[in-house]
Amino acid sequence: MSIKRFILSAFVFAFLLQSGLPAGPGKGHLMIFGGEQKYDYTMLKFLELAGGKDAKIVIIPSASEDPLNEALYLRHHLETLGATNVKYVLVNNEPADTSTVLAMMDKTDGVFFTGGDQVRLTGKLLNTRLLDKVRAVYAAGGVVGGTSAGAAVMSEIMITGNELRNPDTTAPFNAIRLNNIEVKQGFGFVTKAIIDQHFVKRRREHRLMTLVLQHPKLLGVGIDERTAIIVRPDDTFQVLGEHTVVIFDARQAVKISTDKNDNLSGQNLRMHILKSGDCFDLNSGTVCK
Repeated sequence: MSIKRFILSAFVFAFLLQSGLPAGPGKGHLMIFGGEQKYDYTMLKFLELAGGKDAKIVIIPSASEDPLNEALYLRHHLETLGATNVKYVLVNNEPADTSTVLAMMDKTDGVFFTGGDQVRLTGKLLNTRLLDKVRAVYAAGGVVGGTSAGAAVMSEIMITGNELRNPDTTAPFNAIRLNNIEVKQGFGFVTKAIIDQHFVKRRREHRLMTLVLQHPKLLGVGIDERTAIIVRPDDTFQVLGEHTVVIFDARQAVKISTDKNDNLSGQNLRMHILKSGDCFDLNSGTVCK
């Protein structure tokens, strides 16, 4: 990390602690993976955004049932790609705000949230100084990445994976129905969209369409496996990887309503399917160059 970035990071974090407020929009990049990614050019891009192979990367594996092995697994693969300074913090068995944990975040250039259970991850990190330090890394120009559960936490409205009204676990997400998709508070790095992952592979279109009809001011961004989006500081993103990203846009939808069975309906719901290399503007809802 450059001296300038480190000074800015320290200033931002000090302000957060003094004000007690969450960080505002960051100046760095997000790299959000849909899951099952290969450790190839996509992860090399993450290292590049962090500042290169000597950048300090901190892995936060708190979503995993086995966080230590998850962290060691990811660290090994990053090191095979040339990374020389990969650390990890374990907060599953101790509070996130211990001095030891917080010190691990000093001079960090990139943070990566692993997969697992997003509710477990937010339960450990929401409203902690550790998460404030992650926000400070982002605000100072660093990169924050995550895969699977680590992708779901990126938006303010976080999909938990649970249904509230469908009791049939053998046929999940089989309707576009009001108040069926459970959501909780995410980390809010993405404020203009709801993020979903493993999207095409696991046929999750119903749950994302449900949520954009219930929250029409937000886009739905479904990222498939072995695919990522790189969100730039101007809220445009580029697709990178083997498969596609699906966008649902209900911001101009009309006649959003329900029937007697609470099935949701709406007209003029827009959809985009983006491949690797495509660019999308979260502000305008249009494909960009």
